[in-house]
Amino acid sequence: MPNQDVIAKISKIKKNYVEAYSIETIKKSKDQVDPPCEHFEWCGGCTTQQLDYQKQLYFKQKQISDILNKIAGEKDIDINPIIGCEQTFFYRNKMEYTFSGVPWYIGDESYDDVVIGLHVPKRFDKILNINKCHINHDVFNDILQISKEVSIKEKMVPYDVRKHTGFLRFLVIRIGVHTNEVMVNLVTAGYKPEIIKPLVDELVDKIPNIKSIVNTINTKKSNIVSGTSKLLYGDECINEKIGEYTFKISANSFFQTNSYQVKELYDYIIKTAEFKKSDIVYDLYCGTGTIGIYLAKNVKHVYGIEIVEDAIKDAKINAELNSIDNIDFYCGDLKDVLGSDTMDNIKKPTTVIVDPPRPGLHPNTVKNLIKLSPEKIIYVSCNPATMARDIEILISENYSIKDLQPIDMFPHTPHIECVTTLILN
Repeated sequence: MPNQDVIAKISKIKKNYVEAYSIETIKKSKDQVDPPCEHFEWCGGCTTQQLDYQKQLYFKQKQISDILNKIAGEKDIDINPIIGCEQTFFYRNKMEYTFSGVPWYIGDESYDDVVIGLHVPKRFDKILNINKCHINHDVFNDILQISKEVSIKEKMVPYDVRKHTGFLRFLVIRIGVHTNEVMVNLVTAGYKPEIIKPLVDELVDKIPNIKSIVNTINTKKSNIVSGTSKLLYGDECINEKIGEYTFKISANSFFQTNSYQVKELYDYIIKTAEFKKSDIVYDLYCGTGTIGIYLAKNVKHVYGIEIVEDAIKDAKINAELNSIDNIDFYCGDLKDVLGSDTMDNIKKPTTVIVDPPRPGLHPNTVKNLIKLSPEKIIYVSCNPATMARDIEILISENYSIKDLQPIDMFPHTPHIECVTTLILN
């Protein structure tokens, strides 16, 4: 960080810059703070935790400006001041932890047969045993400790990613922050409910706001949280509220991970869009329909498109739950669907909202978006680099930037959400 003197080791040498990591701090920066997390030195989750939060916001804003200048060549864009997050710790409503028998050893510490934690940076096979995480919701830490104690006591066997043996794979925890409903998803290498029953019973007994415990079975070698899900306790979904709306969240639903800040994001989309009651809106990469449902009362009709079938099922349930009848959802890959016969019977949009994953828009999607020529495109991005790449193409096709708003959804990390509003010239 600026004005900090360190002994560093160079890891990469590029044409215009080098990458390095700090080995020892010689002189602290005036913006440096003591990180509260005991795992900060080893965990790669919150790499900016030792930087004063206001300075984090400053550098996130600068990051967006620099990327737009470098990639899109846009030097004269007025970027709105970043919207910071009031809740800077214990804000995540979802966390994925890994069970392991192969811990990352720190000093001469000894470990039990089972550890639960996060991957050490650049090591797929080593898990840092986490005692307390400072960015997930605080109840997650209680669930984490109970899960460790019971799995050790009952001699449960963690999965080994090298040998592909063992049983316990992941502990995934979710909470509806505004409803206080908790879901625990135990991901295992097979379906043996009798093995995890002691853990289920202990969690239900000790954590009264658990409303759902699910067992996802992943028999594949791939180290991901997916597979067939079986309900072990309670309901299949938990509820979360955003403003006046309620959303059901299932084990594999996509939902913004910061419930404290998501209303700021959605309110800003409505503000910048300046919707009219006659507007037709396409909500692309709509997930479980949260954005479309949240803004539906402001427009004539919303059409949501999403590739994940389960997400579309959840979206339809959420629309019905909130009595939203001017919204329809379609399942398909946007790069194929947007310019296909499927869309022929759908009214052309006046506004298109895109909220793509980190790789950004597929070239076919950009091409079809330009053919649709909506009056406004609202680009919601979690990756400023791919956003800048896509925006450069849209600007070359007669769009201009009306507004650009950074929103911090992920305090103490380098990640930043950004909403760019483009208008057709």
